[in-house]
Amino acid sequence: MTKFDEATQAIKVDEGVYDVCLDPGYAIGGPLNGGYLMAVMLRAAVDASPFEHPVSTTAQFLKAPIAGPAQVRIEPLKAGRTAAFARATLVQDGVAHIEGLVTTATLNEAEPVYEAPAEDMPSRAECVKLPDPKPDSGMTLNAQMELLFDPPTIGWLKGEPTGRPESRAYFRMAEPQDPDPYVLALAVDALPPVVFSAGARGWAPTVELTWHLRALPAPGWLTLLGGGRLISDGWFDEEVEVRDSAGRLVAQSRQLARVGRG
Repeated sequence: MTKFDEATQAIKVDEGVYDVCLDPGYAIGGPLNGGYLMAVMLRAAVDASPFEHPVSTTAQFLKAPIAGPAQVRIEPLKAGRTAAFARATLVQDGVAHIEGLVTTATLNEAEPVYEAPAEDMPSRAECVKLPDPKPDSGMTLNAQMELLFDPPTIGWLKGEPTGRPESRAYFRMAEPQDPDPYVLALAVDALPPVVFSAGARGWAPTVELTWHLRALPAPGWLTLLGGGRLISDGWFDEEVEVRDSAGRLVAQSRQLARVGRG
């Protein structure tokens, strides 16, 4: 079991009730990463399902949970021949912090009938890492993964944002691990907020995030391609496309978030 598998483990204690322990190693200056929290919830949702894979997840982030004990409660809604639907709730100290709807199914290896071409990315040798965070920053998430960025999309670090909401990077876990659906849940929320590249700074809390598992990923690096359509009235959207090492589209996400204050 990898450290990530252990950090997302969900232990069944009753019908539809799972104990979890939220790991402080997935924090972003204090709050825990939303993709990590979804991965925790999906462990429970898949365990409670007759199907193997979380193909669609929508999560409403009601309140930021803290590291430590929590529960995931699963309410089955309907199960058919090819898909099952359930409500998943992350509860801490008796209070719901995240409400989710999860669709599970079993994906098979299949050649796509149509697949949109991938956006161009420079080679990994041409990409760069972010500087290591300060020890007292609370940015523990950085140590759990490796990100190599397309240089223009992190120009904001030098006060040179591109003026467009965008972020592109190669991704893999810091501890060797082939990507799976739970790693993809983390990956779709692993990029810095795309509004940084548009000139905004500060914590940008996610309000709602929906992502789809489109195929089971091949081993190796993932490519994350992030962008946005509108920044207005203190809100922004962020879309992320995830490609595996074979170039296949394996995950898609869209989230609505608040523009942070630098």
